[in-house]
Amino acid sequence: MSADSSHEVGERIAARRRARRLTQTGLAAASHVSYATVRAVERGARRPSDEVLEAIAATLEVDATQLRTGYVGTERRVHRALPELSAVIAGYDIAQGPSTRTPDELAAAIKTAVGWRLAAQYGRIAAGIPGLLADAIRYTHTACGAEQQAAARMLAAAARTADAIAFKYGARDLSARLIDLMRWAADRAADPLVQAATAYVRTEVFFAARAHAVGLVALEQAIEAAPAASSRSEAAARGALHMRAAVIAGRDGNVNSADLHLKCARQLGGQVAREGIYLGTAFGPDSVRIHEVSVAVSLGRDHVDRALRVATAWKPPADLPAERRSGFYIELARAQDWSGLQADAFESLKVARVAAPQHTREHPWAREVASSLRRFHRSDAESLSHFAHWIGAV
Repeated sequence: MSADSSHEVGERIAARRRARRLTQTGLAAASHVSYATVRAVERGARRPSDEVLEAIAATLEVDATQLRTGYVGTERRVHRALPELSAVIAGYDIAQGPSTRTPDELAAAIKTAVGWRLAAQYGRIAAGIPGLLADAIRYTHTACGAEQQAAARMLAAAARTADAIAFKYGARDLSARLIDLMRWAADRAADPLVQAATAYVRTEVFFAARAHAVGLVALEQAIEAAPAASSRSEAAARGALHMRAAVIAGRDGNVNSADLHLKCARQLGGQVAREGIYLGTAFGPDSVRIHEVSVAVSLGRDHVDRALRVATAWKPPADLPAERRSGFYIELARAQDWSGLQADAFESLKVARVAAPQHTREHPWAREVASSLRRFHRSDAESLSHFAHWIGAV
């Protein structure tokens, strides 16, 4: 429990709100919290619940720990949701009655949850994903014909969103089962682009097992099975698979394969021309540049100059998904730490935290770099110590 008083929390929220030039009404609308609640919280008359605090923090683009000291609500909510998710998918192949939502309501809720995944809002996902996934499973069983294919596409998106919290919070077995559910849904969707997106996500299983060589084979098979890049969506699907293949080839130490897949991703990024979200995956020229850094770091210390060259010439634009921007700065921090640029590495970690605090806090490489910096970097020691405690590197 935080020692902060309700007045202290309210004052911090008000100060952050004013700094972003938001009115109380504007904050309430953007965070989907009632105006009366925002007003009471800022006055210190009401202590915000975990859900309200996270919603306000997300709108203000800060981590909830910056509003309430020692806040661990996200972790609690995620870990509380994991057993519920496990129960929901235990019998996903068994019909269990109709959905509690209409198809339009279900589609809208899943679209919102996918947005939270891209923004690394794991606490928000955890609050509703078990029920949402249950409804998506029910709808897939009860829908018929073309409607069932649409339902299966929604189910694949919901399972991927659930996997985001399972994988990020270390529930590897549950993550693998959710990916199996994605594959089951993709078969019923009869959509090669959903199949490609599922193969992209399935790579997590190979990353977790450090089975990089077989993971590369699986991705190359998925690339062969993917449709030709005759449309922007098809080019993005193939390009995303090549990006992923480049990273896992880098983890396997296969420089030639990593470079070949990066080249293909770069070409497809040029064909797509502009960054976008395609079936829940960000792809375009900016995502390819981010993966150039990821590949360089995956290949190890001897290749960090490649990562530093990209970062010298380019930075991720603010309109990229928060999780992807955060990932760029975390991997850049690792390259900078390896290169003896500890001050730069700490700055990169702080930028990653601003972009997507929940993603940064749960990223093992961010924790590893913070731990390394705390041991060997003595300037700005107090700030670094606070960061290390926040990320769990002590």
